[in-house]
Amino acid sequence: MVEWTDFERDTIQDIFSRIEYDVVGPAALARCLVVYPWTQRYFGGFGNLYNAAAIKGNPMVSKHGTTILHGLDRAVKNMDDIKNTYAELSVLHSEKLHVDPDNFKLLADCLTIVVAAQLGNEFSGEVQAAFQKFLAVVVSSLGRQYH
Repeated sequence: MVEWTDFERDTIQDIFSRIEYDVVGPAALARCLVVYPWTQRYFGGFGNLYNAAAIKGNPMVSKHGTTILHGLDRAVKNMDDIKNTYAELSVLHSEKLHVDPDNFKLLADCLTIVVAAQLGNEFSGEVQAAFQKFLAVVVSSLGRQYH
């Protein structure tokens, strides 16, 4: 079980209350697909992913990015049991979708960049540490089925 300080809990809640899901989610997923093009193989049904403009303008990428962020809401609401909260998603991504678990970390890094850009100077080192700790727990929970 992960131990969360009051500052970390408050910070995570604050971040998710302030970000625009339909902006941040699509931007983070699009960034991941552009920066790490090998991650595109999991999105073959999404149509045109041939270049950065096509990825950023793809409505399926946008929709899935928003879905991912709403999925993180589950972790925010269950910070003391993220592992079990994501048990089914871990099975889905490992056994049905066969997603390389390293991709969760890549997406988390892209999400951190996008959130930092949106929050600007308010995304201090302490805030980043709390956010990345949260994402590391989510990534570990999603990759649990692979171990």
